[in-house]
Amino acid sequence: MRTQSKLYFYLTIGAVLLVIIAVLALNTGVYDFEGTSPFKVLWQYIKGDPGLSLSNKYVIWDVRAARIIMAILIGSMLAVSGTGLQGLFKNPLATGDLIGLTSGATLLAAIAIVLGGHFKQYLPEAVQFSIVGIAAFIGSLLSMMLVYRISTAGGKTNVVMMLLSGVAITAIGFSITGFLIYISKDEQLRDLTFWNLGSLAAATWTKNIILAVVLIISYIILLPKGKALNAMMLGEKDAQHLGINVEKLKKQIIIIVALMVGTCVAFSGTIGFVGLIVPYILRLLFKSNYTFILPLSAICGSILLLTADTFSRSIVEPSELPIGILTALMGGPIFIAILIKFKKSL
Repeated sequence: MRTQSKLYFYLTIGAVLLVIIAVLALNTGVYDFEGTSPFKVLWQYIKGDPGLSLSNKYVIWDVRAARIIMAILIGSMLAVSGTGLQGLFKNPLATGDLIGLTSGATLLAAIAIVLGGHFKQYLPEAVQFSIVGIAAFIGSLLSMMLVYRISTAGGKTNVVMMLLSGVAITAIGFSITGFLIYISKDEQLRDLTFWNLGSLAAATWTKNIILAVVLIISYIILLPKGKALNAMMLGEKDAQHLGINVEKLKKQIIIIVALMVGTCVAFSGTIGFVGLIVPYILRLLFKSNYTFILPLSAICGSILLLTADTFSRSIVEPSELPIGILTALMGGPIFIAILIKFKKSL
């Protein structure tokens, strides 16, 4: 019971911090709300004030609020997906972007953007609307399955093979995406640039609803797996002796992580290193206790990405710095630190 109370205490602190950052993010931007504050405009919108101008309503609700919610949802899912993979592979370097999941999702999303026009008309209307998202999920899932098959033998995962296979998939994805950029039209080129650099500028409430549904489904399945992932740290045979269905656990985590990464890439492009930074920091605080790390990574990922997005909107005002650049800048040194710390075991 004390452990649960401790967890709820940290989650509460995280939630309060997230709310504070969200308030600051809502107040960040170059748009002038005609001499009034963004919070007053938001309150007018919530009350349904007929005197609220269309421009104020659009900026506060459809631009800033939608973007803040998207940052919270995507940051949370990227962090949890990284934590889940690290628990499954028993290694701190196992994240979606480092082992090729993000690259696979980006590749199939790019194919859907450039070549989708040739076969879209043959698909049902509902599928046409979400073809990029479906393609990103399939790319993420195929990459995950390929990495797992290449790097796992006899129930054990070779970390070097896992990282090298991720490098190979990323290289293949980069080369094919480069070719698609070469043959793409101007509008397609802008979309592909968006995927490669990562951005939350295209946030909408429709996308947020889809992200929220994916998040709820994924977390219902994944977050209770903390004890099972703790058992996996002992080894697969020991975990089986403790009553864990190892193969079922692997399949669930692989599919859920592919779903989360694919959906995030479909809506925000390539935002790397969130799934590396958050678990690394939490592991310093709570060791490898996944009953703590999994739920806390959900809220800490939101804090990290929302903070990075707020900086990306304010550093080079009135322009915007792609958020993928910032997360890579933060994640690179941490990646090097992990390599140095674990170089003997690797």
